[in-house]
Amino acid sequence: MIEVLDRDSRSVSQLDEEGDIAADYIEELLDIADLDGDIDITTKNGRAYVSVNDGDGADGGLSLLSRPETVNALQELTRLAVQNKTGEFSRLILDIGGSREARTEQLRVMVEKAVSKIEAGSEREAFPAMSSYERKLVHDFVSEAGFHSESEGEGRGRHIVISPLS
Repeated sequence: MIEVLDRDSRSVSQLDEEGDIAADYIEELLDIADLDGDIDITTKNGRAYVSVNDGDGADGGLSLLSRPETVNALQELTRLAVQNKTGEFSRLILDIGGSREARTEQLRVMVEKAVSKIEAGSEREAFPAMSSYERKLVHDFVSEAGFHSESEGEGRGRHIVISPLS
């Protein structure tokens, strides 16, 4: 059998393993917290994606965990759990109760507002610090809008600045 490799040289089976480890970790966390949720695992663009959603449409308490700061913290803990089992850094993405979709829409609106300010004469617009995944989304939105973006700063202070194309 030929194993297909993704962009960072991880095979699909390796990403599936990351997703399974992450799902087990999240399932244990939900059990400890006495919360209900359905867990879905997918892989795309060189990452394992783990989504936790209310199974029956009722709020099984996931709203408590779906705040962006909480999801980011749980994502980091889950990545550490995966790394502990595999010995490899994980680029896993965790979504709880649709929080990633909501954040993606917030980022899209932020880009639209910044683009409007640049079209009105601003030379550049800076965004607040954000994760590498969020920065990638913003870079994509800015590019789609026909503007230039670049990341500035280091570590937790890394952020994006957009400007007109030169």
